[in-house]
Amino acid sequence: MAFAPHGIVPAMVTPFDSQDHVNETVLRELVERLISQGVHGVFVLGSQGEYFALDIAEKRQVMEVAVDATHSRVPVYVGTGANTTREAVELTRMAEDCGADAVSVITPSFISPSQDELYEHYITIARATRLPVLLYSNPGRTGVSISVALANRLAAVENIVGIKDSSGDLSLTASFVNDTPDSFRVLAGRDTLILATLLYGGAGSIAATGNVAAALIVEIYENFVRGDFPAALQAQRRLAPLRAAFDLGTFPAVIKEALEMTGLEAGPARRPVGPLSPGARAELRKVLSELGLLCAGHPA
Repeated sequence: MAFAPHGIVPAMVTPFDSQDHVNETVLRELVERLISQGVHGVFVLGSQGEYFALDIAEKRQVMEVAVDATHSRVPVYVGTGANTTREAVELTRMAEDCGADAVSVITPSFISPSQDELYEHYITIARATRLPVLLYSNPGRTGVSISVALANRLAAVENIVGIKDSSGDLSLTASFVNDTPDSFRVLAGRDTLILATLLYGGAGSIAATGNVAAALIVEIYENFVRGDFPAALQAQRRLAPLRAAFDLGTFPAVIKEALEMTGLEAGPARRPVGPLSPGARAELRKVLSELGLLCAGHPA
C-alpha cells in the first residue's frame, strides 16, 4: 500500500461547548492552527480525543468536520477502536465513508483477548476497509498489549501499515522497528520518546502534546530529518515538561486546559473527569509560560 504514516500527527482533543456538544467551530480552528504549524497529519477520536466518551453520532460528526476542515492538505487519521470487533468494523467503515485517509485501531479494553484473538480482531477490521490501518497499543490505558510477534504477523496484511506504540518501553519500540518489515511504520505514542523512536528507525509520532506545542514537535522531526541531531535533542528536551504535566490532572483534562491558556476554548473533558485544581493550573501555566505558549493577556 502506498500510504506511509510519517512525521508529526497531533492526537487532537474533541472540543465541547458549554452545552457539552461537540464544538465544530473550535475543532476547525484547531485543525487550522495545527496545519499552520507544519504538522504532517491530524488524528481525531484517539485517547486524547475522548473516543471512549462519544456516541456514534458524535464520532461521525467529528470525522466529517475534520475531513472537511483539512481540505486534503494533510491526511486525516481516525481512531476507530472499540471493545468489539463488530463496532470497530462499523466505525472503520464510517471513517472510510467520511473520507478519512487512514484509521488507527486501539486494542480493546476491560476484556483480555489473547494474541490469536487480537489477530482475528485486526484481520477482520482490515478486510472490511480499503483504508490503511494503523495498530495502536496503549497497554497502560487498556491493559492489553500487542506483542512484536503479533505486529509482525499482522504486517503481512497489505493495508495494515504500522503501529502507534504508546507503551513507553523503548526496548519494545526498538523491537517493533527491528523485527517487522521495513514497510511497517512505527510511530511513537509517548511524547518523551519521539526523538529516540526516530533514532531507532521509527517514522514519526502521534502526539497529544501536539495540540498545544505542534511547532516544537515538528522541530524535533524536521531537525532529525535534516541531520541536525543537537537541535532535535534540544527541542525534545524542551517538550519534556509539558508531557510531564499530564500528571497534574485526570487524563485528558490537562491538554484541554492548556489549550484554553493558549487562546483556544476547547471546553472541559467529559465527566466524570473534572478540572485541574488551582495549584495544578498554576503549575501548568508556568510550563506554558516557559515555552512561550501562553496567549497574550493570559496571566503568567
